[in-house]
Amino acid sequence: MNAPPVVPLVNLLRTELSGYGGLLALFDQQQGQLWRREVQPVADTSLAIETLAAEVSSQRLAREEWVRQFAVQHACPADHSLRRLLPLFPADQQSLLSALIEEINHLLHRVRRRARQNHIILARAIELHQETLALLLPGRRPRTYAASGRVSPGAEPAVSLRVAG
Repeated sequence: MNAPPVVPLVNLLRTELSGYGGLLALFDQQQGQLWRREVQPVADTSLAIETLAAEVSSQRLAREEWVRQFAVQHACPADHSLRRLLPLFPADQQSLLSALIEEINHLLHRVRRRARQNHIILARAIELHQETLALLLPGRRPRTYAASGRVSPGAEPAVSLRVAG
């Protein structure tokens, strides 16, 4: 029994799906590191997330370009979504393509949700850190930085804790 030919789009979608799965795994890993307060691993994971996000973005652009070309070849507007173009594919491939689209959208939603959660956790940690510093050093003003990357003048705090003795 011969298998139907696989549309090149299937490979593009599978690659993109794999990328989103990898991003979700990295965000899950990072969240665990955040809860365990593992500073350096969080930073390392952030770099891995940036790298993979750039790769997934490139994969998405390749898929979008393939879809654009497919639409034009079939006398459809170049901005048609893949879902609108599904009827133009062989019937035996439409359900596979539809399932891949659904899974990508589902994973993308989960990746965005986890990224927001991690962002909130990090923001809260910074807020708590600043509150703690304000309690320990009440006269200290937050440091600001000039465009050159140096601490702005006047940002040096007055020392409010003194050594006993």
